[in-house]
Amino acid sequence: MMEFTHFNEDGHAKMVDVSEKKDTVRMAIAKAVVQMLPETLQLIKTGGIKKGDVLGVAQVAGIMGAKQTAGMIPMCHPLMLTSVNITFKLDEIKSQIVIHCQVKTTGKTGVEMEAISGASVAALTIYDMSKAVDRWIKITDIALLEKSGGKSGHVIREGETKN
Repeated sequence: MMEFTHFNEDGHAKMVDVSEKKDTVRMAIAKAVVQMLPETLQLIKTGGIKKGDVLGVAQVAGIMGAKQTAGMIPMCHPLMLTSVNITFKLDEIKSQIVIHCQVKTTGKTGVEMEAISGASVAALTIYDMSKAVDRWIKITDIALLEKSGGKSGHVIREGETKN
């Protein structure tokens, strides 16, 4: 039977003890997709959103979100991130923005949650800055695409690409 690592012997929540693990280089890539009206995508692309530079603000917000993950998710370990990179692909055919967040560190635990948080916060920021012109913006496909480091090594989600 599988042992649950986030519960103590009394059945209460605990943060997993990673003190005996070896430091390794850790990397994770996550994505989020923001679906919108074609007119909204054009306004973002041309700088026509009244709140300002949507992608510039979303990029900084995504980095901040990755850095603040341990403060938002109770059982996440606070990590010293060595790199956070947010990228955007504007897909005019599907009228969407695909966000990728890559996070790196050297440590005892992975950065999957930080990558997912970074992509999610960037998506939420796009929504917030654009909702006045498109109230039905939809955030979808939040997912871990790839991770490396630690016991499980390098793993890539089947059927997904970073492009």
